[in-house]
Amino acid sequence: MNELLLVVTIAGERVALFADAVESVVELDTLIPVPRAAPHVAGLSALRSRVLTVIDCMRSLELGATDCSDGIREAAVVELDGHHYALIVDAVEDVVEALSDLSPVRAAMGAGWERVSTGMVETEAGPLLVVDVAGLIAGVEAKAA
Repeated sequence: MNELLLVVTIAGERVALFADAVESVVELDTLIPVPRAAPHVAGLSALRSRVLTVIDCMRSLELGATDCSDGIREAAVVELDGHHYALIVDAVEDVVEALSDLSPVRAAMGAGWERVSTGMVETEAGPLLVVDVAGLIAGVEAKAA
């Protein structure tokens, strides 16, 4: 496969995002709440004169909420359909190379993980679940559509 993957931790689980989908990794220090936004939208933030919609990955996966009250949060910045999003993660770990093609997940996962999973891949850091950024951005509302 030889694709690069960004290894992140979401809800205490090490997972991977395709690195070509990630524009940058940032630390967010300011979140502006958005009234009537979907529950997984943590708010808005600014990065280099552009507005980012901030997605709480834990809420998107229906695993609780990320505590953003302590200030700085790590996030992966992605673009989807011309809009920029910051995906709040617990931690950003490393960039690794995929050593295999995607394979189906052969274990039971929670509904949120199943919704965003694109498969498993082998890496030098061990097997990792690859997560679809569009699924994280869509949130739980995606399963109703």
